[in-house]
Amino acid sequence: MVFPSRAAERSKVITLELLDEIFRNCSPRNFQVRLWDNTLWNSGMTSSPEFTIVLKKPGSLRQMFLPPTQLNLGEAYIYDDFDIEGNIKAVFAIAEQIATKITHPAEQMLIGAKMLTLPRESRKKIQKAVRGHGDLHSATRDREAIAYHYNRPNEFYQLFLDSRMVYSCGYFHNSTDSLEMAQEQKLDYICRKLRLQPGEHLLDIGCGWGGLLMYAAERYHVRATGVTLSENQAVYAREVIKQKGLEANCTVLLQDYRDIQAPKEKFDKIVSVGMFEHVGSDMLQNYFETVKNLLKPGGVFLNHGIARNYATPPIQDNDFISYYVFPDGELLTLSETIKAAEASGFEARDVENLREHYALTLSRWVAALEANADSARTITDDFTYRIWRLYMAASMYSFQIGDNNLFQILLVNSPHGACNLPLRRSDWYL
Repeated sequence: MVFPSRAAERSKVITLELLDEIFRNCSPRNFQVRLWDNTLWNSGMTSSPEFTIVLKKPGSLRQMFLPPTQLNLGEAYIYDDFDIEGNIKAVFAIAEQIATKITHPAEQMLIGAKMLTLPRESRKKIQKAVRGHGDLHSATRDREAIAYHYNRPNEFYQLFLDSRMVYSCGYFHNSTDSLEMAQEQKLDYICRKLRLQPGEHLLDIGCGWGGLLMYAAERYHVRATGVTLSENQAVYAREVIKQKGLEANCTVLLQDYRDIQAPKEKFDKIVSVGMFEHVGSDMLQNYFETVKNLLKPGGVFLNHGIARNYATPPIQDNDFISYYVFPDGELLTLSETIKAAEASGFEARDVENLREHYALTLSRWVAALEANADSARTITDDFTYRIWRLYMAASMYSFQIGDNNLFQILLVNSPHGACNLPLRRSDWYL
């Protein structure tokens, strides 16, 4: 029989005391904590736990909360200092309460001093924090940022996306809709908002794996051109386009949106879905001016992108999502987006917030990723699996509580007020 050392026993006693302090007054009491030796700390709940926090080492709490930053806590999870069993989506309401407590000066001194008595655990860094080369949002640096996120094997994304590989929020008629149904409904909703007509030329900026391009060509009989900075996406989209026999109507270019050449008659309609988060505040005016110059007079542009609530702080360079998920990503507010669009000469005709739809989408993505955890680790590694599980679950919570929004903004290139939009939007809602 192996007996625990005196130091290990002391760490356990301190850890249990800290758990009492950290989780004091937290609600709901729907969780428990399991220590490295299988000792259970119970939050006082009366029913089965919705999730269990697993502390893997005697120094886990020190790794998680010293210093008390979002990045540090995220790193403690992805480097396996602790794990979350059960419903990870339920963790964030508790995590928000903990963050308030441990960053309070008085509590920080009391809790921090006790945490310093726990052992400092060694950690072998698997991946360095992402830092791009060159000026922020230069073409070279944007290409590096996109490659970091999207140039993982396509098979990894197939584990949790729908069959069309649509990596943006679905559109739910009912909360019980399947992901597959919601994504098809979203593609159709976008085409109806654009009022696509047979023979028109559609440009998709940030076309991803080509799902919208092919849907618009098949169902609305348009010519569709898409651009992406991800080589993996471009190769995949071209292959599926060929398999579907859509080469005459669909083209995918590996190109920066700033380098798009307008056709002789310009584009009838332009759409951007899930790319706007990569534009950046410094390039916002240029983005809308570039799009407007590619669009026919009277043409419609639909911009679909995540925005932060006005009261939500901007993403910082030392945030978890900047280090490990979307380097150089920026979430702008609706007001600054509309201001830049109007300053570029666009007329705003419709704004719709679909944040609840993104929460529902992310919930399905997380469930699918967790169901395919072993395959995800085989295709990539445990590190990547943990990053995506954490970021998607945290994003779902941000949409639920309104920190993040998802806006579809319909803009018209209407010189002297001339546009061909109908007086009503009833044709959108079939």
